[in-house]
Amino acid sequence: MDTSKSGHWTSRIPTLDKLGVREVGEIHESKVAKDWFQSFSSYVTACDIEGVISLFADDALWRDLLSLTWDMRTFDGSSKIRTFLKDRIPSAHIQGLKLKEFVRLQKPFPDLTWIVGMFEFETGPGICSGVFRLVPTAEGTWKAYTMFTLLESFKGFPEKIGIHRNPDALTGRQWKEKRERELAFEDGDPVVLIVGAGQSALQLAARLKFLDIPSLMIERDARIGDVWRNRYDALCLHFPVWNDHMPYIPFPPTWPLYTPSLKMADWMESYATTLELNIWTSSTVVEATQDANKKWNVRVQRKDGNERVFRVNHLVIATGLGDGTPSMPDIPNIEAFKGTVEPSALYKRASDYQGKKVIVIGAGNAGHDVASDLAKAGNDVTMFQRSSTFVMNLATGWKFVGGALYTEGGPPVELADRLSHSMPHLLLEGGMAQRTTQAIVDDQKEHLDKLAKSGFRINKGIKDAGLLLQLKEKSGGHYFDTGGSQLIINGKIKLKNDSQIKAYYPEGLEFEDGSKIKADSIICATGRVTCGHLTRVGDMRKSIRRICGDAVADAIPSLLGVNAEGELKWFLPLPRPGLWMMVGSFQLNRFYSKLLALEIQGIELKIIDSRYSLDSPI
Repeated sequence: MDTSKSGHWTSRIPTLDKLGVREVGEIHESKVAKDWFQSFSSYVTACDIEGVISLFADDALWRDLLSLTWDMRTFDGSSKIRTFLKDRIPSAHIQGLKLKEFVRLQKPFPDLTWIVGMFEFETGPGICSGVFRLVPTAEGTWKAYTMFTLLESFKGFPEKIGIHRNPDALTGRQWKEKRERELAFEDGDPVVLIVGAGQSALQLAARLKFLDIPSLMIERDARIGDVWRNRYDALCLHFPVWNDHMPYIPFPPTWPLYTPSLKMADWMESYATTLELNIWTSSTVVEATQDANKKWNVRVQRKDGNERVFRVNHLVIATGLGDGTPSMPDIPNIEAFKGTVEPSALYKRASDYQGKKVIVIGAGNAGHDVASDLAKAGNDVTMFQRSSTFVMNLATGWKFVGGALYTEGGPPVELADRLSHSMPHLLLEGGMAQRTTQAIVDDQKEHLDKLAKSGFRINKGIKDAGLLLQLKEKSGGHYFDTGGSQLIINGKIKLKNDSQIKAYYPEGLEFEDGSKIKADSIICATGRVTCGHLTRVGDMRKSIRRICGDAVADAIPSLLGVNAEGELKWFLPLPRPGLWMMVGSFQLNRFYSKLLALEIQGIELKIIDSRYSLDSPI
């Protein structure tokens, strides 16, 4: 196991030993939660800040998403929580605090016990929810170790679903004419223009539509879902169905556990049609500039060459972690190579390489998928692994990742999302993720040992945190094992990882140790890596630079990873008013799309006019 990527981390898990608790004894979780919450409610209602603080552990964490800060904040420790409460509670007008029936005693690990409870409350303009985790103390009382508060909606402006659905009884012709006018924006410009129409954009557009905020997606492909149709035939989504539901229309119970890419493409198209989302396909955003009134003037070109300039309040970039342009490693002497070099984005099927020797550069998901497809078809394929990889078999490891939240018979996805995101990143990075990763490694030890014996280099992720930081900081460097590892073990996929690439030579690749591998085709599964022998991660701001120009892009700090409070940078407000990012996994976008839609709604309603931000609390 390669430990070179481990990095430094300090455990902050509130273990019984750390809390000074020798034995918790019999626990009546409902009574403990009720008593604690009654005190909490009384103190909050009375604006008794010291009273509230007395109910929290000294190193507690309070995560707030829009409800009390109009921002995404995590306050670490009682001192910061005290300052936050003094600044925000008096003006929040909190009322209607009510403990919900959901109270659970949980023991995530043998030395960790906490009580999880959920509640609801209101602020002056908002309807909100909360999740707390109580831990025992040496004195016999229970105190909050994590608190999560979340804006659910604005009073008087609910989602147009259920009892708030459209009551109009339109005829077929009336509906068709109305829909055509809406899609063409004949009566004015949208409030929000979204660049892209992948799953990130679709989920946000759906949220906006049912908050009565007109939006338009601009998609360069000919059909919705082509982002999946245009990829390799062997592609299948790596996460199980329970994790990937989209807002308002969950997958039916007949849906396969792992979604084939072409099936997902058709689903996305039907999703957009069913929810009547506004999309211009075969269209391109040429440029966007912001005027003195902070309006975005966005020039859009259609397939026929006609152009229209939209004047919108909000511009959302939803083109993925890059700008859709494949990035290739900068390897010297490419002009000498007699074969073909292409990115994995252009790979379709193994039959196109029949009888050819192929090198796949990259040992992440795409690299394994391509190499596996080639190996299963009998091709001579070698995988080049530059550095160690975190490997996890999702079929056996999902119980550690999805747990009881995202599984068959699990809670409703909205409840699962609240519970999942109520866990602050700082606690996950501070030991929870490391313990989960070790459990995964132990569970898959026999298989991983065989893989390591074959020469494949394995790690436990950045700071030994497995997927957590691989996804948030790199969005890569891992492999969800769907059979590729066994092909490596069996020798069906050859492996090269004992020396770095030096240069191309006419027959293939030459390495720094003097060795050479012949190839007819080289496929680069290097994602957003852009140069320097695969050593630099690409820039998520590429689309912003292309559309908005250098001045706007240069003013935006790096978007990959988390900030000092553990919040994902790309979901935070950008320096330019009305400019936003929406990228990530299905699960992330399902949750954060609602938050961004609420932020936009709050700004449009002139409810959100300032933020209690990390850089400059107001």
